[in-house]
Amino acid sequence: QVQPVESGGGLVQAGGSLRLSCTASGRTFSRYAMGWFRQAPGKEREFVAAINRSGGGTYYADSVKGRFTISRDNAKNTVYLQLSSLKPEDTAVYYCAARESPFWDYDRRNYDYWGQGTQVTVSS
Repeated sequence: QVQPVESGGGLVQAGGSLRLSCTASGRTFSRYAMGWFRQAPGKEREFVAAINRSGGGTYYADSVKGRFTISRDNAKNTVYLQLSSLKPEDTAVYYCAARESPFWDYDRRNYDYWGQGTQVTVSS
């Protein structure tokens, strides 16, 4: 079992960058594929990016491809999401999730553990 905890959110101007971190407690972090999701006010939670447990495979939503980068450091029990070229429509609460599987998934129903989220606000 792992408990993800996100950090790194904040207020940034359009075109700016942020790096989100998600640190998960427990000794078995490397057994979990990890994903990032986001939820804007009045909208459903949507997939952003995911990475398999080895870090060798990643997948992105079309809306963030080329602007966001997911990575992980299993020695630090941490997964990162680098956000670049931010747009106002990227404003949302960003959630980190863990899936007890070697492989990433884009369906939030297939994740087992969730963090509390971190707010990202992009001003125009």
